[in-house]
Amino acid sequence: MSAPVARRRSSDPLTEQARVLASLRHDPLGFVEWAFPWGEPGALATSTGPEPWQRDVLEEIGRGLAAGTGPVRVAVASGHGVGKSALVAWLILWAAITDPATRGVVTANTETQLKTKTWAELGKWHRLAVTGKWNELGATSLVSTLPVEEGAGRIDMVPWSAHNAEAFAGLHNKGSRVLLVFDEASAISDPIWETAEGALTDADTEIVWVVFGNPTRPQGRFFECFNRFRDRWTTQQVDSRQVSLTDKQQLAQWVADYGEDSDFVKVRVRGLFPRAGTLQFIDSDSVAAAMHRVPDTAAERNKPLVMGVDVARFGADRSVIVLRRGRDAHSYPIEKYQGLDTMTLAAKIVERAAAEGVRAVFVDEGGYGAGVVDRLRQLGVPFVFGINFGSKPETWDEGGAKPLYANKRAEIWGNMKAWLAQGCLPADPELMADLTGLQYGYDARSAIQLEKKEDMKKRGLASPDIGDALALTFALPVTGAAWDLTRGQNFYETDYDLCAEFDDDYWYGDGNS
Repeated sequence: MSAPVARRRSSDPLTEQARVLASLRHDPLGFVEWAFPWGEPGALATSTGPEPWQRDVLEEIGRGLAAGTGPVRVAVASGHGVGKSALVAWLILWAAITDPATRGVVTANTETQLKTKTWAELGKWHRLAVTGKWNELGATSLVSTLPVEEGAGRIDMVPWSAHNAEAFAGLHNKGSRVLLVFDEASAISDPIWETAEGALTDADTEIVWVVFGNPTRPQGRFFECFNRFRDRWTTQQVDSRQVSLTDKQQLAQWVADYGEDSDFVKVRVRGLFPRAGTLQFIDSDSVAAAMHRVPDTAAERNKPLVMGVDVARFGADRSVIVLRRGRDAHSYPIEKYQGLDTMTLAAKIVERAAAEGVRAVFVDEGGYGAGVVDRLRQLGVPFVFGINFGSKPETWDEGGAKPLYANKRAEIWGNMKAWLAQGCLPADPELMADLTGLQYGYDARSAIQLEKKEDMKKRGLASPDIGDALALTFALPVTGAAWDLTRGQNFYETDYDLCAEFDDDYWYGDGNS
């Protein structure tokens, strides 16, 4: 519990308020109990104070500041309707009022969330606070009205952008206080978190970093607060059913409809991270299991070896070559190249295909990939297939009424997803990130549609080049020396035979026809 403080009186002189506020510098719970008209006629007539979980967070911040052992970091994952936005507002007001030189940044998953929820909630509590005159609330900032030697403090509302992480750099305030708040933190991209870390380096500074959100994704920095980095964070997971503010009838209906252990209930009610992200196409557990599985190379020996190639030319994206034989994608090193021109990449593919005896080569023929396909055919590489990610899928529902997937790319990722139940993958962190980072939705026909690479980049994620290359190995069924060609796919033949001396024994090895 917080230390007792003088109760607010409507006629308190400013000097008395200043004395009380000085005593609450390291007591955010005491500030919340003192600053608002709990139980009095008006908006808080039926409220007695913070919820138990809110009290716990406020007390934890107070203990951390009093200990003076470094940055105070608190992460809260919760179900819906537990009062996160109110707690954010209290912390902003406490920080700005008890240290008028405070500097801070508040951000959220979207600009709309930031403006209509987080900042709107701050406005409500700013109007209710007895200390409202100590700060001026604007459309995007809360600024101290008190003159201080360090310069007037301010806390700014800053929409985040993965392409403008610099906006979160340079948040320093030596000798005073820094407040950093992430609301709906699960959707804030990793580069923003990494840049924000730079604010934690000032000595002789009170630093408070609090992050809140529904635990929608079992990956990313918010997830890691509760896992890999849990030694750095004080964490709390809040069940909506334990909070007086929530609609218990609605919560009970969700549990009845979806089940206590469903991902829906875990995220929206229990405040637990799901097995798969709410919009995550492939869950982390499936990929991890495939990476721990050891391939039976003897059993896969007679299966055809296929190659998938995702093509990039210049920039941050990479060209990737992946091989798979049946259930085994583990035994063949993944090749990743950045900045290769199409001719050099084609040469790399020819060399690898010949050395391994590849039975088929699937290339993403969008953009620069078409040139690679043409060059491989020109060089006489057999069974080269250009795959257009935007082309029509071949998989339909059981009744044949509509396609299951919106396009070919979604279809081959769906094939790969099904394969993961028995497949074997190398323990490649980049491959893990590619396979689990992709989100999905549905088009107007209710067909599965994958997130575009451009949209992933907007979320601060890399293009899933390795994942696309692996998915390409599922573009067409391959059965030994024979082919089950999908309708519309024809092998391209040419009279141009630059490599006539490359016979079948060269490509496939003696006796492997």
